[in-house]
Amino acid sequence: MNSRTAVAGEAAFSCQGIAKGFGGIPVLKAVNLDLLAGEVVALVGENGAGKSTLLKIIAGQVRPDEGSLTLNGDVLGKYTPTVAHSSGVSIIPQELAPVPDMTVYENIFLGREVLDRFGLVNRRAERDEAKKLLESFDLDIDPSEPMRHLTVAFQQIVEIIKATFAGSRVLLLDEPTSAISNREVARLYRTIDRLREEGVAIVYTTHKMEEIRATADRVVVLRDGRLIVDARANAITDDEIVSAMIGRDLADLFPPKGLATNRTGLGLTLNQVQVSGFDGEIDLIVKPGEIVALAGLVGAGRTELLEAIFGERRRKGTVTVDGQEIREHRPSQSISAGVGFVPEDRKNAGLVMTMSILDNGILPHLRRFSSSGWLRRPAAAKAVGDVMDSMRLRRSSLLQSVSTLSGGNQQKVVLGRWLTQTTRVMLLDEPTRGVDIGARSEMYRIIANLAESGVAVLMASSDMAEVIGLAHRVIVVRGGQIVGEIASGELDASAQERIFRLASGLETGGIK
Repeated sequence: MNSRTAVAGEAAFSCQGIAKGFGGIPVLKAVNLDLLAGEVVALVGENGAGKSTLLKIIAGQVRPDEGSLTLNGDVLGKYTPTVAHSSGVSIIPQELAPVPDMTVYENIFLGREVLDRFGLVNRRAERDEAKKLLESFDLDIDPSEPMRHLTVAFQQIVEIIKATFAGSRVLLLDEPTSAISNREVARLYRTIDRLREEGVAIVYTTHKMEEIRATADRVVVLRDGRLIVDARANAITDDEIVSAMIGRDLADLFPPKGLATNRTGLGLTLNQVQVSGFDGEIDLIVKPGEIVALAGLVGAGRTELLEAIFGERRRKGTVTVDGQEIREHRPSQSISAGVGFVPEDRKNAGLVMTMSILDNGILPHLRRFSSSGWLRRPAAAKAVGDVMDSMRLRRSSLLQSVSTLSGGNQQKVVLGRWLTQTTRVMLLDEPTRGVDIGARSEMYRIIANLAESGVAVLMASSDMAEVIGLAHRVIVVRGGQIVGEIASGELDASAQERIFRLASGLETGGIK
């Protein structure tokens, strides 16, 4: 094979006519894609569009049924992960797999150990070289630190360092920001910029428009296994990207807003609620059938307020549901009062990933489906199955592990399990985080249907399109207190700027 390395602007890796199917179902259909040295390609599409399969084919983990692969101008024959790795193609998966009990430097040099003249591992040389590598990526980390002590973001960049140290010229990043904080995302962006300057060809899968704008030179959209768009990032709008992903106009993403009128019950009432860690007090009413969005900057107290209402965080003041006060600050009391809660982190706080759809679906309501300590499985299966059918959950059976579901379907399980009994108030914290555009449309339909049925919905969201497109009212929060309210009639194109000005303190007042 030709050892020549592609220079900036040349194709480092090419896919021609790639097709792949599983069980007779086509996943990729005649995909042509060039990855250029020194360029970042954002690979986007709904769950099931074929993104992960394409990445695995490029990484040598999956063999295509049809088509050819070319590396630095040479057609690849028998292409395996070992060949890919030795040829400079690396994939950093969404679920990282470092060796947690080994040190940072041992992970970096794993399989490429530095030996002394006696054939023994020269740990001092490895530590010194690892320190230089870490510093070159602006990481202030002790190379002797065990990997398990690092945050996910640091582990991720160590894995990138490991790949590029091994000579990788094609780097595949699968949803790299899915498990890291906004503050740590900036560090990842700097790392990507550095690798671009060094001529590395990078593929970056994401569903977040702000990440596309921050990193991508090109945008490639897959839909139903076909390459729909391959365009320069500065030549395509966000709306055009979304429309290409979902196959319809962006205006169709949100369902029509129902009217929060003629509903029975009193909904959710907060009176002088003060959340632990914040000084402000909150008075708020969410009527049955109404969707109220909490907007604000990071640290404003939105998540904390939802947790306090549900009983997961200490608070002062009174919380009432349909006129009945929830006196004890415990989730069990909130559940008994008809309050459901969908947390921001579905994998760690919303689901038990090793359990089935059925078992996750009955977790909040075990007493309802139990008799004398025994689970009434037929009744549970009927209730959970009916709810999941109404939510159009894609599954093989209710016994399928939730870990095998897409992000959108996992979120349906988290939300749907509250609907196996009467729910009066639904608390949603970033309900579509980690969910692709197409699945978001389904989630919006479900949330709108909840409100239409008379449920009072209080939602925290950082997605302004979601806030404006779904909510009847927007409550702006800063420092644990309400600093502004925007009514339904004011939720137009100018609302986003006003929300930001209120959230950042540039504008005051506006409470109706």
